[in-house]
Amino acid sequence: MTKLMGAGMAGAAALAALAWISLSPQGTPAEAAVAIPAPARDVPAATDDQTAVFAGGCFWGVEAVFQHVEGVTGAVSGYAGGSAAEAHYETVGRGRTGHAEAVRVTYDPSRVSYGRLLQIFFSVAHDPTQLNRQGPDTGPQYRSAIFPRDAEQRAAAEAYIAQLNSSGRFARPLATRIEDGRFYRAEDYHQNFMSRNPRHPYIVAHDAPKLADLRRMFANDYSARPAG
Repeated sequence: MTKLMGAGMAGAAALAALAWISLSPQGTPAEAAVAIPAPARDVPAATDDQTAVFAGGCFWGVEAVFQHVEGVTGAVSGYAGGSAAEAHYETVGRGRTGHAEAVRVTYDPSRVSYGRLLQIFFSVAHDPTQLNRQGPDTGPQYRSAIFPRDAEQRAAAEAYIAQLNSSGRFARPLATRIEDGRFYRAEDYHQNFMSRNPRHPYIVAHDAPKLADLRRMFANDYSARPAG
């Protein structure tokens, strides 16, 4: 679904989203959070801020979840997996660019580890068993993927996927892919979308429950004030 086509169309998009939620059988429940073990393997702590890139469906909710994690200093919505020339919302929405909607997370590794971010990503930020979709949104641009910045992140992510697949916590194998690709920042009207539009119908139906799950399941990691 094209949730938003431009900054000036937010009102029309909200009305369309409300109609879609009421009519679509896919449009009601948010993805259920799953309690999972912490990663057995993590990335060694660095002394300066680090970045991580995650794709898990619509970037509005993934961004909001990570903005509310203690130790995260910033989260930016964008696109990863395709070219710079096609890193635009309307183009990515056609599902033929190689891009996934993604979020670049900047974090302080002395306060939160990469492994903890992985655990939150797989547990509450999205459903990693869905292939080329997330809830009501379908297409490869909504796939579950991780874009490691180095070999250590790649090894930790691969090990955790194998660990979770062996854990029995999920009903189906994880569909999450480990990919290469640059990150490109999305349009300004997508940034901090949940903070600016908490009553948007899509946010209420699909993303606000993720924050509630984060607060409930990761109480010690939850920050009431979102990072910028």
